[in-house]
Amino acid sequence: MTKVVRSLVGTVVNDAKNKSVTILIERRVKHPLLGKVVKKFKKYYAHDENNQYKAGDLVNIVESKPLSKTKTWIVQGIVAKQ
Repeated sequence: MTKVVRSLVGTVVNDAKNKSVTILIERRVKHPLLGKVVKKFKKYYAHDENNQYKAGDLVNIVESKPLSKTKTWIVQGIVAKQ
């Protein structure tokens, strides 16, 4: 049995913490009553070992074991620089 690794692509919105970045994930869902497509946002805290990702970068994050109380994701790589 293979383990499924969750992966998300989002934008770095905060890089002020040491070895941590805040990632904003945007997804579009259809409203159940109105039928209109609306944007939903969620923030994730991810581990950035070398403090190399800056605000505005588009990055790929993967799920990992809990690293702290709020960090359970690791930045895997950059998709696009700002």
